Amino acid sequence: MRKATIKRKTTEVDIQGEFNIDGQGETKIDTGFGPLDHLLTVFTFHGLFDLQLQAQGDLQHHIIEDIGIAMGKALKVALGQMEGIKRYGCFTAVMDKVSVEAAIDISGRPSLHGEMPKAPVGSVVADKTFDDTNFTFKHAEEFLEAFVQHGGVSLVYNIKSGQGDLHHLLEALFKAMGKALDEATQIDPRRKGVPSTKGIID
Repeated sequence: MRKATIKRKTTEVDIQGEFNIDGQGETKIDTGFGPLDHLLTVFTFHGLFDLQLQAQGDLQHHIIEDIGIAMGKALKVALGQMEGIKRYGCFTAVMDKVSVEAAIDISGRPSLHGEMPKAPVGSVVADKTFDDTNFTFKHAEEFLEAFVQHGGVSLVYNIKSGQGDLHHLLEALFKAMGKALDEATQIDPRRKGVPSTKGIID
């Protein structure tokens, strides 16, 4: 199985767990933030990964960002030499009135880019919180930025429709990301070696 330990301990945070690419969607997550627990659960469930994760620290910003760092590093370790992977994945998830597409390239050249129409999506994202918590769209992007940077992943998301609340928008995004990453990490039996004309992904 392709799996790796999640471990990051600094003066600000203590994060530990395990990430398994070839899992069954099983989770045991306690980050101290209900919205992040929920988003990581739907990401893991729909991506058919297994994730055990415990985190504590001083500030919400530190914990969210450092979880992204730790999970990104674990993904990179679990992928190993990346021989035979499909590398690319794309999926559109629908959640009530929300539609979000996520496209992934495990390229070794990390980047995060999002597209959204100004209305009505802008009103859903701007200054809105996840249910009755203080978790915002910016917090989710902080996690995603850290995850792609340390996982060597290029992630582009496109919020096609956002006529709902922030909860549904973020849930659709993390579901789409899970499905896209599942596709990108799948082994293609026809592929011999690393899926790059350079012969390496680093």
